[in-house]
Amino acid sequence: MLPYPLLLIYRNFKRFKSTFFINLIGLSTGLACALLIYLWISDERSFDRYHALDGRLYQVLENHRTAAGIETQTGTIPLLAEALRREMPEIEFVATTTPVPFFPVFSLVAGGQHLNAVAKYADPAFFQLFSYPLLVGTPATVLRDKHAIVLSEALATKLFGSPQNSLGKTVAWQLAADSKQTSLVAGVFARVPRNSSEQFDFVLPFASFKDRMQMGETIKWDDDGPFNTYLVLKEGADPAQFQAKLAGLLKTKSAQAQARGRTLFVRPFAAGYLHGTYENGVATGGRIAYVRLFALIAALILVIASINFMNLFTAKASRRVKEVGIRKALGASRAALMGQYLTESVVMALLALVVAVGLVQLVLPQFSALTGKPLALRWEPQLVGAGLALALGTGLLAGSYPAFYLSGFQPAAVLKGKLPTRAGDVWTRQGLVVLQFTLSVLFIVAVVVVNAQLAFVQRQPLGYDKAHVLRFDTGGKAARQQAAFLAEVKKLPGVMQASSVLGGFLGGRYVTEMSWQGKRLPVATMLVNYGLVETMGMHLVAGRSFAPQFRADSAAVLVNQTLVAGLGMPDPVGQRLDGARIVGVVRDFHYESLHEKIKPLLLKLDPQINTVLVKLQSNAEQGTIARLQHLYAAYNPGFTLDYTFLDADYQAQYMAERRVAVLARYFAGLAILISALGLLGLAAFTAERRRKEIGIRKALGASELGIVWLLTSSLTRLVVVAIVLALPLSYLLLQRWLEGFAYRVAWQWWYFAAAGTGALLIAWLTVSVQAWRAARRNPVFSLRAE
Repeated sequence: MLPYPLLLIYRNFKRFKSTFFINLIGLSTGLACALLIYLWISDERSFDRYHALDGRLYQVLENHRTAAGIETQTGTIPLLAEALRREMPEIEFVATTTPVPFFPVFSLVAGGQHLNAVAKYADPAFFQLFSYPLLVGTPATVLRDKHAIVLSEALATKLFGSPQNSLGKTVAWQLAADSKQTSLVAGVFARVPRNSSEQFDFVLPFASFKDRMQMGETIKWDDDGPFNTYLVLKEGADPAQFQAKLAGLLKTKSAQAQARGRTLFVRPFAAGYLHGTYENGVATGGRIAYVRLFALIAALILVIASINFMNLFTAKASRRVKEVGIRKALGASRAALMGQYLTESVVMALLALVVAVGLVQLVLPQFSALTGKPLALRWEPQLVGAGLALALGTGLLAGSYPAFYLSGFQPAAVLKGKLPTRAGDVWTRQGLVVLQFTLSVLFIVAVVVVNAQLAFVQRQPLGYDKAHVLRFDTGGKAARQQAAFLAEVKKLPGVMQASSVLGGFLGGRYVTEMSWQGKRLPVATMLVNYGLVETMGMHLVAGRSFAPQFRADSAAVLVNQTLVAGLGMPDPVGQRLDGARIVGVVRDFHYESLHEKIKPLLLKLDPQINTVLVKLQSNAEQGTIARLQHLYAAYNPGFTLDYTFLDADYQAQYMAERRVAVLARYFAGLAILISALGLLGLAAFTAERRRKEIGIRKALGASELGIVWLLTSSLTRLVVVAIVLALPLSYLLLQRWLEGFAYRVAWQWWYFAAAGTGALLIAWLTVSVQAWRAARRNPVFSLRAE
């Protein structure tokens, strides 16, 4: 014997099979979308939250005043950690580290193996602050010795066969053209979790880095610093009080820091991944914007699916009106009836949840590939709770209006077969259709605009030619003999030009303030080799490029047009900027993504840097790469040449937007599908209710096209109203998204025309199928049935 709600659903399924399946497909599709988005959001929110001291773990940031407002940077000076340790008793642990993107890859040699690996320098407390479990060694001591090295489990296994075998072994390592150095393995840490915002292969003591850079003699509190400082507050310490003490620290150390308005503050370490964007000293967003966007999309899709349920449930009210009358006549209260209908919709939503779980299992591999995340449907309490909450919320939302609507009928009227026709009910049902299609049109405009912006990013002149440019980091002998290696690279058939740059051509740069004739400006610095301007196809608007025949170029710089304009230099070539002579001005080029405006930039000569850029002839890439690999192996036997293409690096800057575009396309398609399903159900029900009227009209000579127009005109009007409402709303929302780009596509009239026309065509196609079937029906059968 089935429980009563299931029995009702079963009876309704037998009576209204098409409506049942439309509701089931709509709700299960909506719930499947919501579950997929929940998995994605849960993964995003898990980043950097696995550390045992997460609740007390903070990163120190610095605000400083500039002509353009307050700038926020994660870089701090290396003197800070020692001062905090000495002067702030609230702190339990504090450590300075180098950011991972600070260095190109290191080359390591040990046990006959040659490897490239990513490294960072860190203070001794690093493994006490962060939960990177040590398989070998103890957290408090592994980084005390300046000659120590701590390897990842994977790296230790590759070099020595196992973590345990690596302890005390010697590793030779080299960064760029620096001479080879050796360290003793003091520890091995477990694999860095995938949901860590930083990925690295080994850690070196920060003290050794300070010695190499002679920081003890040169660094002052007036200086800016590119290093990260992390701390853990003691249990019970008040973060707000600590924040107040920290804000005034720099003022006590440096008069210049006070004059420049430099202040320190802390943010929870885990917040940095999602809330990494600051404007004028205030956190304004970051990846959290995408989390909110997808949460909104999930909610909207569930609303669309729920509207289908509401409309179809109330549309078939005439078939259930006697049931309401009889139950009321037998003494059922309105609350009892509402409870019955809400239970019915919740059970329906739970049934849809079961189908949705099956759909999620089916499409999860494709969804993981789209998002770039290895998502899995694990039956943990959070996921079960979220699934049940989604189904319960959807069921209550979907059943709320039908419950109020049906339970409000008067028993005397409905038992006489009179279904009350209240204007408010009709308006509500039509309003729900309008809301449903308003959201669908909003999705269509979003897909059009996001794709237009991505196409704009591809077309935008960048100020350099990124095509056929190969990028790789050198190590070993190739790094030590950089000039000779580059000279041989240039001789290879298929190579048009070659040069090198520190770290990479794209991405953020270290920024310091520079002054000229009393004017100060934050300026980014790019370390480059001879021939970079020619390799990248950049344009000189004044002066010349660096050239080996000019020995004084070691103290010279190139600047971009924005720097010249910012400092108001009338004739920049030959001027001195912070002691360096300007020998040329390059046309502005985008060295960051189009999210950022072009900022003042200085190019400084450093022939020893080891990120090589090679311009290849088109249509000859494969042969040239093979020759490059052969040359590299001749310099560094046992090393492999790991390379990327610069245009792929450029595309990677917009990976988040690209994924949003693809996902928005799929979700928009599903939203439209669910809306169209609802419209299909309504059209079918309308045709069924007006079967007698259609029969009489046809018997009196009405044409089939006239009948089709009769059935489609009212729904067409609703879709047109939805389009009128959706277009300005979509403009306001997407304009806000576009403001995240410093360079963005201009609005075009056809974005709205395409979205409106698309929605109208989908609605017509959906409704016309049912209308045409009704119009083709023989009126004799319709009238005989009546």
